[in-house]
Order: sequence, then structure tokens, then C-alpha cells
Amino acid sequence: MTSNILKTLCMTTALSAASIGAVQAQAFDMDALIAAAKAEGTLTTIALPHDWCNYGAVIEGFKAKYGIAVNELNPNAGSGDEIEAIKANKDNTGPQAPDVIDVGLSFGPAAKADGLIQAYKVSVWDSIPDSAKDADGFWYGDYYGVLAVAVNKDVVTDAAPTSFADLKDPKYANMVAIPGDPRTGNSSIMSLYAAGTAMGGKGGADTATAGIGYLKALKESGIFVDVGGSAQNFAQGTTPIMMDWDYNVLAMRDKLAGNPPMDVVIPSDGVIAGVYVQAISAYAPHPNAAKLWMEYIYSDEGQLGWLSGYCHPIRFNDMVSRGVIPADMMAKLPAAEAYAKAIFPTLDEQAAAKAVVADTWATEMGAN
Repeated sequence: MTSNILKTLCMTTALSAASIGAVQAQAFDMDALIAAAKAEGTLTTIALPHDWCNYGAVIEGFKAKYGIAVNELNPNAGSGDEIEAIKANKDNTGPQAPDVIDVGLSFGPAAKADGLIQAYKVSVWDSIPDSAKDADGFWYGDYYGVLAVAVNKDVVTDAAPTSFADLKDPKYANMVAIPGDPRTGNSSIMSLYAAGTAMGGKGGADTATAGIGYLKALKESGIFVDVGGSAQNFAQGTTPIMMDWDYNVLAMRDKLAGNPPMDVVIPSDGVIAGVYVQAISAYAPHPNAAKLWMEYIYSDEGQLGWLSGYCHPIRFNDMVSRGVIPADMMAKLPAAEAYAKAIFPTLDEQAAAKAVVADTWATEMGAN
């Protein structure tokens, strides 16, 4: 493993041979990397809200472990804002220049193509699935969510539905919602995509078409609620069955604390996952701290930090196989076998699905 990684690191020194090459060679000497990072003293992050994937505790864990300050920029920024922050601070080594980014999958390849990120392969590189990482180490998946269904048990008093097929039952009239408009929201379009998968979609445009057809049929049957699913609407019973990423609805379950009681279900007939990725800015003012941050969040400790916030770490299957996930943490999740069936739509499939939704959602669903 080490020899292959070192070869890759040697190839990436062209990015900035004077400043990057030596540091990357130190990546396999943790003591040297820690010392170099401490000498820099600071890590600058961006778009990491503390209640998202338990990032608050993850950041505190890093600070406590290494004694490095974390400068947090714009916690509520989106992936596009993170990319723009790199572009705007190419020649700036001050506190407004991010060292690391956490972005949606499509932003990783685009940032690499634009020369905005640099290559670094963490020491646990081989346990990150090949489908969730750039072969050259410019970006790699960090955590993922699986499309889930939250069920308000005050409203749905019998057994919770376990599949998209179940949701066609007329007894769920005026109950089923997605988070919002799939033309503008990722969790909404992936709710549609999961439904399309359950209906036999073959991927990409075909699955999006099937998903729109499914939701249209629910609307015509009086089952679909044309109101965005949210914690407030869910608790009030406006959207008592709502789709969203599992980490959002599981965190909502904790926050509601039984008022109302709720079930969280991974639909058996459409298990769709969405992954986020990490990368280091090509212009990072603190490149050593950035690499140490990557080592921390991809370690078992860091990955468990995310899992405690219900975001599935990218090394989840590896950690399950080694028995390093605490039983009490696993008990808070839907059955592990549900996640084993997760499908990760490719970038091309997602792009094709978005095009179909943009073209047909309004006419099929009567939406503005």
C-alpha cells in the first residue's frame, strides 16, 4: 500500500513542489505530521454546521487531540460557496482562506478539473470504496446518507410502511411528503430517485421518469401532500410520512424525544445513498493541519464521530466487519443489512435525472 501511495504523492508534487512534496512524504510518519501541523497552529474549515453529522463534536475532538485551533468560516454555506471561497482566496493566506472543504459529490471532480484542490491519500486509503474516491487522491467520500422514511406514530397507528409500494395504500391519504421541490433540493430529487428505483427504473433519466410517475400517481390518489416535509410539519401531523436522508430524520427523532413517537424506515425496495466528499484546497494556508484533519476524520475515532450524528462514515462496512462500532450506536440505526443494499447513483445518472426533473416536474405535478 505504502509504495503505491508514495508513487502517487511523487506525481502530485508538480502542484507546488517546494511546499507540498516534503509534507506529503511525512504523511506516513504521524509524529512528523503532527509536529508540522502544530507548528502551523490553525486549521480553517468552511460550511460545517455543528448539528450536521455531529460536526461540532468532531471539531472539538480534533482540537482536544492535537491542540490545534479551528477557524470556522460560514457554517451554513453550501458546496458552491466553498468552491468560490477557494477561488476568491487563491493569493490570500489569511483567515478567510479555507484549508479543507466538505462538498457534494459532483463538486469534487469539478474542483479537480479547475485545479482548486490538491492530492492527498490518507493512511486508511484502501478501506475507502473505489467508487467513492478519486483514483489520484484529489477527493474522497467522507460520509453518506440513505434515503429514509419517517413515520409519525401518533397519526399512523398501525405498523409502519416498509416500502414505496406500501405507500400506495389509500389509508395513507394526505400523509406522504418529500422535503421540498426536487428541482432545487438534493434530498428531494433523491427521494424521487429512490421511488423511481423501487418502481423498476434502470438508472438516470429512466429512474427519474419512474419516480415522477410514482409521485404523480400518489398525488392523483390523494396520498401525496404538496407541502415540504420538515420537523415542524411532521410533528404537527401535516406531513406525517416524510422522506429525507436518514441522518436528518434520525436526528429529528432524537430532538422530538417521543413527541410525537416516530419510526424511521429504510424502504426495502429503493435504497439510494448520497455521498459527500472531502478535499484539501490547492492553496491551503495550513497544508499540514489540513492533512492531519484528514487523518483524524478518516480514523476510526473520526468516523465514529460522524456516525454518532447518524451520518454513515464512508468506512462503515469496513468498521462493521472489524466489530469496532459500539453496539449501542448500532442499536440506534435501522438494520445494518438495509444499508448493505445501498445504491450510489453516478454523477452521470444524477445529471440525467436532474435534466428530466427540470423538464417535466412542473407539467407532470402541476407545480410552478
